[in-house]
Amino acid sequence: MERLAETSGLSLRALVKLEAGEVARPRPDTLKAIADALEAAGVMFINQGEAGPGVRLNAPLPWEDGFVWEPTKRQDR
Repeated sequence: MERLAETSGLSLRALVKLEAGEVARPRPDTLKAIADALEAAGVMFINQGEAGPGVRLNAPLPWEDGFVWEPTKRQDR
């Protein structure tokens, strides 16, 4: 979670509170920052289709050749 905090520009405390459900209505820009950080790490958000909404990893897995996870730190926060 530390990497997500660093990449998204959010504090670790904020992410912990979000995960614990302590924030009833997260701000849209907070959710966007999290989504952007996850997408930078290779997560692909899937819109509703035949199987419904979901996520998948759109990058090589850690045990596969070519795996590199080096997300860039957000500069606008």
